[in-house]
Amino acid sequence: MATPTDTGSPSGSGTVSVIPRWRTEPQQDDGPATAYTCRVPDSLAPALTGLAERLGVPVGAVLLAAHAKVLSALTGETDVLTGRAAPGDGGAHGPCRVPVADGDWEQLVLAAQRAADGAAGPGDAEQRYEVVCDLSTLGDIAGPAGPELKDLADAGAHLVLRVAFGGTPENGLHLRLDGRADVVDLPYAERIAGYHVAALEHLAADPKAAHHRQSLLSTDELAYQIDGLAGPERSVPDRRVHELFEERVRQHPGRTAAEHDGASWTYDELNRRANRVAHALLRRGLEPEDVVAVVTERNLDWLAAVLGVFKAGGVYLPVEPHFPAGRIAAMLTRSACRFVLTEPGATAALDEALTDHGAIARLLITEVTAAAADGAHDTDPGVPVAAGGLAYIYFTSGSTGEPKGAMCEHAGLVNHLFAKIDDLEIGPEQTVAQTAPQCFDISLWQLVSALVVGGRTRIIGQRDILDVRRFVDSVVEGDVEVLQVVPSYLEVMLTYLEERPRPLGRLRSVSATGEALKKELTERWFAAYPGIKLVNAYGLTETSDDTNHEVMDRVPQTDRVPLGPAVNNVRVYVVDEALAPVPLGAPGEIVFSGVCVGRGYINDPERTAAAFGSDPHRPGERLYRSGDIGRWLPNGSLEFLGRRDAQTKIRGFRIEIGEIENRLLRVPGVRDAGVVVLESPDHGKHLVACYAADAPLDEAEIRRSLGDALPAYMVPQYFHHLPALPLTGNGKTDRKALVRHAGELAAVRTASDAGTDGTAPRTGTERRLARLWAEVLRIPVESIGRDQHFFESGGTSLSAVRLGVAIGDAVTLEDIVRLPVLSELAAAMDENDQQKDISA
Repeated sequence: MATPTDTGSPSGSGTVSVIPRWRTEPQQDDGPATAYTCRVPDSLAPALTGLAERLGVPVGAVLLAAHAKVLSALTGETDVLTGRAAPGDGGAHGPCRVPVADGDWEQLVLAAQRAADGAAGPGDAEQRYEVVCDLSTLGDIAGPAGPELKDLADAGAHLVLRVAFGGTPENGLHLRLDGRADVVDLPYAERIAGYHVAALEHLAADPKAAHHRQSLLSTDELAYQIDGLAGPERSVPDRRVHELFEERVRQHPGRTAAEHDGASWTYDELNRRANRVAHALLRRGLEPEDVVAVVTERNLDWLAAVLGVFKAGGVYLPVEPHFPAGRIAAMLTRSACRFVLTEPGATAALDEALTDHGAIARLLITEVTAAAADGAHDTDPGVPVAAGGLAYIYFTSGSTGEPKGAMCEHAGLVNHLFAKIDDLEIGPEQTVAQTAPQCFDISLWQLVSALVVGGRTRIIGQRDILDVRRFVDSVVEGDVEVLQVVPSYLEVMLTYLEERPRPLGRLRSVSATGEALKKELTERWFAAYPGIKLVNAYGLTETSDDTNHEVMDRVPQTDRVPLGPAVNNVRVYVVDEALAPVPLGAPGEIVFSGVCVGRGYINDPERTAAAFGSDPHRPGERLYRSGDIGRWLPNGSLEFLGRRDAQTKIRGFRIEIGEIENRLLRVPGVRDAGVVVLESPDHGKHLVACYAADAPLDEAEIRRSLGDALPAYMVPQYFHHLPALPLTGNGKTDRKALVRHAGELAAVRTASDAGTDGTAPRTGTERRLARLWAEVLRIPVESIGRDQHFFESGGTSLSAVRLGVAIGDAVTLEDIVRLPVLSELAAAMDENDQQKDISA
């Protein structure tokens, strides 16, 4: 398994094979090190010595093999670097690199012996390591004692742990661990010793067994990881979302349920409109689990349509009306969609997408929600919907070039809603903001969670979101108590509030999701708003959205912001390639089990089989492999470390790089293509495409071709022509070289684009705007010319929002997008200021 090498080591330490840091209690100052000693079971000695004799290696090679296996399990690496002190060397140690490839124990013992034969001598400073396998007292009846750990560390080896084997097989083998107290506490030392003994037991029992399929965990630790780290068991109502909403309608029909752009609907009014949608679908022949695409803007009709689909027993498929027609058509085809609910003004791309889908019935929401004279369609349809029934499909990016539709059931949806209700403390008459785009899975809980407990949903439109001042006004004036945004937007919002401090009304909980939440942002947040909780939420579309919540009322003490423990009724494991849990604190793949796991990808058995399976620890439960790499922390929280593939997230949207590359390869003239993620000058992520062709292609044509099939957030910001893509020794695209190459090309392009005609800003407003531009894009102000284009200089939609915050009230975001050239925007700023003076 390819995993990040940083599992907690000090930045810049230069060490490899870094073991997890693990303390379950605060460090005490009563000693410099943790020491633990145990005896290797005497029953193992005959088998271990017999194996050594049969393989023609010393017993030390067998012990080194066991140690390498443990180190591999702790670090997630298949090529481990440890220190080694040879028998009789008096504790002097040098680097020893042992490959721990898949295979049997005998192969590992022979690999350990070859590594020992070729190991560097003591004092080699070229390779630094933090764990040493000390065999210096092997053969000494007295057993391991050796120098104190601090003495070894003082020798320059940067050690945090010494694992010493001593004694003799005839008189008993002993194992002693000396760990640095800030890294290894006593229970952890005992656990590591147990892993060594377990490895020796496997070696003795069957040297021909595949070591990569055998666990080192004790029964107690395995039980703790399977059950102890599971989310709390919570009884949730055996009802569907729309049924819980209908109960609230009966309790308080006149209470406001939802509002958007100055309009509001009561529970009764929303229910009547949703019922009309449901009856319209049923009259047109909707069968259970028929897929219904909802193609609307985020508004009250959208909410009525979603509830109406659920009430009719259909499956909700969100589609943004601004998606390319090709993308919409692919979603409709893959999902075998039968109905489309839409609205006037959202039909241009949809019309084109439906050209070859004559069998799909299209209904206008405004028409089906119009009240009938007799009110015959206002009543609840009462269609039975099972907990295991399919609730919705969200399409995510797919590496094959086609989007994949993740299917989730009603039970998973309701469980997730109550996780949000519990952890964010959502209650009656409280307001939850709905901010996320329809195609983003978090949009659904934002839309309906308040409605199942008697609260209110406030849909904040995109125009307000793109204007931070208006967004904050909407949150405060709307009495929003629970808000969720992506971290990149939270940073923009917080920057605005730091410059223009103001109370945030009734807001008491802000959830961040979709991207890594940086600790620095939590520090800034709690410095500005210590009384408003911050929640780091983590989950995947395939697992009914969020599975972990880290609820914070202060800055976390860990280096990274944790993902939090599992939410109610959800099981999270951190496993190896064989789906066996790895040692606590070790990196591994994050996988999920339980009610949260969806059915798979609709009409896509191959990709479903690759990601979904059965839980080997809980028969009958589905399991989903996320591809995310993480580890457990001592407090039971999960920590995210990275990805094992080419998937990324930008502004919360999940993107498979392979899908973009496959689309790029379909552009005429493109022989090869590679897409990488670069950090923008304003510290945001953006996509850069490199393509191989006989000659540079027209960038506008490439962009247009991709834009016909991909949503805007998946179209790269830059395109670079190369004669050929860089390759690794085995002929694959060299991703690291491509990132370096793309970064260099982007820098050259930015520099060449900056002030290409050499015309410096002329007016005071142009010079002020250039300074703000430089601050937002993190580029030298002297490189900015008056004819420079904001978005061609590295700007993104989010950095445009940042620029708007920096400028203030002189221009709107619409002005920045409409007038991206510096001189034109500066002129608009001057004109706006003049109009304000006239009005005054």
